[in-house]
Amino acid sequence: MASDNKQPAVGIDLGTTYSVIAYVNDAGRPESIPNSEGDLLTPSVVLFDGDEVVVGKEAAKASVTELENVADCPKREMGNRVYHKQFGDRRYPPEALQAWILDKLKRDAARAVGKFAQAVITVPAYFDEVRRKATMDSGYIAGLTVQDIINEPTAAAIAYGYQEGWIDQAGEVDAPTTCLVYDLGGGTFDVTVMEIRKNSFRTIATDGDMRLGGHDWDQKLIDHIAQKFISLHGFDPRQDNGALGRLMRDCKAAKETLSVRSKTTIACNHGSNSLQIEMTRDKFQELTIDLLDRTDFTIRETLKAAQMNWSNIDRILLVGGSTRMPAVREMLASLSGKEPDSSLSPDEAVAHGAAIRSAMLSEHSNAAFRPAEIRNVNSHSLGVVAKEVDTGIEQVVRLIPRNTPLPVVARRVFKTHKLDQESILVRIVEGESKGPEDCSAIGRCSIWDLPESIPVGTRIEVRFKYSENGRLNIRVKLGGDDKRSFRYQLERPNSLTQEQLDSWREYIAS
Repeated sequence: MASDNKQPAVGIDLGTTYSVIAYVNDAGRPESIPNSEGDLLTPSVVLFDGDEVVVGKEAAKASVTELENVADCPKREMGNRVYHKQFGDRRYPPEALQAWILDKLKRDAARAVGKFAQAVITVPAYFDEVRRKATMDSGYIAGLTVQDIINEPTAAAIAYGYQEGWIDQAGEVDAPTTCLVYDLGGGTFDVTVMEIRKNSFRTIATDGDMRLGGHDWDQKLIDHIAQKFISLHGFDPRQDNGALGRLMRDCKAAKETLSVRSKTTIACNHGSNSLQIEMTRDKFQELTIDLLDRTDFTIRETLKAAQMNWSNIDRILLVGGSTRMPAVREMLASLSGKEPDSSLSPDEAVAHGAAIRSAMLSEHSNAAFRPAEIRNVNSHSLGVVAKEVDTGIEQVVRLIPRNTPLPVVARRVFKTHKLDQESILVRIVEGESKGPEDCSAIGRCSIWDLPESIPVGTRIEVRFKYSENGRLNIRVKLGGDDKRSFRYQLERPNSLTQEQLDSWREYIAS
């Protein structure tokens, strides 16, 4: 427990299916904090039980009988305006659902280590700018001061560096090491190539899939059993919330069993009809081979972006509970010729690394870590939508290519195309396509207070400042005149206003 005059250095792995909170203890070691149920892992599930909001294990258990009242995997919907399900007569933004999860983690942890206000929260490396902002907003709603947002693979690498004795007050490291972090969680997947040097963690390349995780392996089993049930009984159990809830629970349990046993049995019941199917590990791997192949493709793309091959990789770090599936280790060993390193706890490594990062940043922590240099890259190209002069067709002009080391400042000059133009609209997008329709809209900056009589062809300089934590600031300069320089925070169409954030913060704290 932290001493009275010090606040604990806290890190939070805000996961898709499970979340973990950790702190750096008085001995200077990262340690996971059990929740009020005594578990290290808290299901990232929210149950609306009338006027009561329940988070964690009991909410997850309610998925079997009250699926219509349960919000699971809200992390997958960060960046959307509202969660896809309605509860009662209300729709909730994903930021608020995540904030309830953070609030439980914070309250439970405070009972064990004392009150704290600051924390480092992790996000998938492939999270875009909008989702990173949404995560910070969730922290604010939960009453936290977010010290930093760091990538989950980076946090895992920090935990690994600590475990190997490379992070201490001297900041020593035996030799430069290049790691490939394979991070397969419940709902997201990342691959990151990192170089660890003395007191330095540098991301070389990253790629990922925001819609891929253990949840999708579960869904393959659910769909397989449902099809068998339909063939036998003519009814789809997925159409009944009770039957679906039980099937989701049993298929998830079967997946976990098949990680340690070669076969198991899955039951499906609805009304007077029932079905039992023996599922072998080989059959499960056959059903899910396309999902594993998607991770293989992402690995190859990441190595290509890093301009490396497997011979350049010293370590393969396994992170995320879904890496326990034997097929994952078998594939990586076959591809690389190396045995993957699972010495880190796949469930706790990210939170531990975040706690160490918190200690590095905190002036009031018991732990004494020398601040480490952490260099990330942007996971998506950033650009501006502009019209071609000759054709008038809109296209994306790239300012910051993907895998650019952060922080970075980029500038691009455009020109006005109308006489006496009264306003400027800067539309910012993320993505690799030249077509705006194939990219994700990040937000826009609107400038209305322009001087009169601006001639056609007046210079407009757009400057992006992209920070280490993946947050973006915009500056627009008109006609090369520093006095006509406008600094803007992005107007994000799906983001909550400050008034809404304050309202949700008060509501959740009540």
